[in-house]
Amino acid sequence: MAAAGSDVVTALKRVVLDLEADLRARVDGDDLHVRQGGVFDAWQRDYGKATAANRTAASWQEWRNDRVTQAAVAWVLLTMFARYCEDNALVTPRWISGASADDRTHALDTRRAYFQKYPEHTDREWLTQIAEHFAEYPATAGLVDRFSSMHLVAPSGDAARKLLEFWWQQNSDGEPQFSFTGMDTRFLGDIYQDLSEHAKKTYALLQTPEFVEEFILDQTMEPALADRPLEGFTLIDPTCGSGHFLLGAFRRLHERWQRHAPALGPRELVEKALDGIYGVDINPFAVAIARFRLLVAALTAAGDSSIEQRIAYKPHLAAGDSLLWGANQQLLPDDLLASGPSVRADTTEDADALTEILQREHDVVVGNPPYITVKDAALNATYRQLYKTPHRRYALTVPFMELCFRLARPRSSDRATGWVGQITSNAFMKREFGSKLIEDFLPTVDLRTVIDTSGAYIPGHGTPTTIIIGRNQRPTTDTLRTVLGIRGEPGRPAEAAKGLVWSTIIQHLSQHDYEDNFISVTDLTRASLATHPWSLSGGGAVDLSQAIQSRMRTQLADHIDSIGFSVVTGDDSAFLSERPLPIWSRNSVPVRMFVEGDRVRDYSILNPDCIAYPYRARDVIPENAAGPYFWPLRAYLRAGKAALRE
Repeated sequence: MAAAGSDVVTALKRVVLDLEADLRARVDGDDLHVRQGGVFDAWQRDYGKATAANRTAASWQEWRNDRVTQAAVAWVLLTMFARYCEDNALVTPRWISGASADDRTHALDTRRAYFQKYPEHTDREWLTQIAEHFAEYPATAGLVDRFSSMHLVAPSGDAARKLLEFWWQQNSDGEPQFSFTGMDTRFLGDIYQDLSEHAKKTYALLQTPEFVEEFILDQTMEPALADRPLEGFTLIDPTCGSGHFLLGAFRRLHERWQRHAPALGPRELVEKALDGIYGVDINPFAVAIARFRLLVAALTAAGDSSIEQRIAYKPHLAAGDSLLWGANQQLLPDDLLASGPSVRADTTEDADALTEILQREHDVVVGNPPYITVKDAALNATYRQLYKTPHRRYALTVPFMELCFRLARPRSSDRATGWVGQITSNAFMKREFGSKLIEDFLPTVDLRTVIDTSGAYIPGHGTPTTIIIGRNQRPTTDTLRTVLGIRGEPGRPAEAAKGLVWSTIIQHLSQHDYEDNFISVTDLTRASLATHPWSLSGGGAVDLSQAIQSRMRTQLADHIDSIGFSVVTGDDSAFLSERPLPIWSRNSVPVRMFVEGDRVRDYSILNPDCIAYPYRARDVIPENAAGPYFWPLRAYLRAGKAALRE
């Protein structure tokens, strides 16, 4: 029997694409039944509400396509969860196939009997039988509740049959082509990350490797558990994805409760552990996967063998935008408020659950936030209103770092300060959008450890990363532990967790002034990390930089107005010159000095250019000021690169 894994992910990608095409046609009203049901009108109303509430500035097509993807994946996941439950005997009915040829025959016979009873139904209604069965039991009701994306739009009968046919495939021995028997649910992380290219690009879907997750939990959860009561302990991942951090935290809490209260029954211990796990993700199908994985972990930990029991396994998970729902609600603009201090919920958002999860403090906050920039103009502007740190063309890593510290418990008389740990892109350390984060925000919190992991091999993380550990309180020391990079991994290791760079970080983090071929471990002063940019280069680079700065008489910033992305002429020959042109003076063309980055060398500015700059602040200067110069060039400029950008 073939095991499920990367093969099923690759095959299901095509299924998702076909299902998307079907659902898109149904939303647009190509199907008479759907048009009569008002799906298009309902989606149009939802889109209007989203734009009116500044939840999106995307076009109707972009917004619709994203929801179509969410709905398609939700229907695929419904069958995936059913197949996993069938193969591992977690359910009694057989809707699709099961682990053997006999199970498949039983499922097909049951389906045939259903259509004999309801001849007017299609396979769409047959699939809903799975959802209705899951909805009967507390442990699985959250998988198919009214916030699931599957309720946005249902597939046609033909598309539902094609989805079933995928799972009916057999191998040469007549057994099901794909089997989930005995498989760890971690494979669902591959499903989450790779099932939809559209979702992967939109949400920057990326799994956190287990060895990274375990390390961050070691650095945050363990010290937090050591200095506060276990009762009431909570951990949150506001970017939980498919739930890797949540699964690791659940295992640790369950073990701790087993030691703390051995007299409790197995289910009570599991419920205690689950009650401390909180997670949110903007992607609804990520939350569905995380919820299912936690459910299976809970069943295993309690020794239960079926979901068809009245067991109250209810992890605190919800789909939604953590940056909105976790923000200081008093800062929200009026048009984002529904009634009282809350964001206007989308169809897939449970407002009560999101408020309960994100409008409170937690003992530990962990995560791997998306590394992308904010493409939606409405959300971009809203995040700027709600957070202090977004600057210029910022990446989401910036407000998420601020949010993570905001979600951690502040110091109080009865509870210790919360811990924060995350792996994130290191772009904020170097690029200008990170300046507010570094200079205005991070000095206000207690950073404990900063680790340059850009040289370590971390599967899937093509972007250079850093690990940040801290607490939500004022700094308590003048220094903090830093791991500085010297040399990257010399080759792709056979096992990522045992890569040379990662291994030396783990082994020597606690050793002050340690240095080898890959890293330097040292305690840097907070003052040295209070200005942007940061340099986490080891091998004496920090000492050299400090020596240079201690002897400098002036800085580059003292000689220029701005640094960074500022000017793209489109036609250099019309705008640039080595010296001011007489024709510019005769035609009153404003001129500025312009230095490209590669001309700043050896502490000197080499051969700056002059640029014709027909602007005053953000406005083009009056035509009569520079018009006589640019008018003869009009045909050339219209036909050039500048015209192509319009």
